[in-house]
Amino acid sequence: MAKQPPTLLDDEDRGFARATLVEAVENQLRDNTPPITRLTLARLQAEGYSRNDAVHLIVCVLSAEIFEMLEVKRVFDAAHYASLLEALPQLPYDPDELATDDV
Repeated sequence: MAKQPPTLLDDEDRGFARATLVEAVENQLRDNTPPITRLTLARLQAEGYSRNDAVHLIVCVLSAEIFEMLEVKRVFDAAHYASLLEALPQLPYDPDELATDDV
């Protein structure tokens, strides 16, 4: 599981980042690129998740992939991203380990 960075963004920045990630996932769904994103959405909805909740789970995976890319200075790894999507609803990190605003 990827370790999450300390929270350094204020509420406005977090909202912008979240909206940007949701837009990126919506673009993946619209363009069907990669196809695993649309398949994951359909699977999660078939498992009983609302569309909104399923998109937000996919956003969690995308944000973890971006964080890893920045952390280890690597390019986007489509196979790794797909494996994280296939593991949903299991998150790619432990939510209990998320940093708080106390940092």
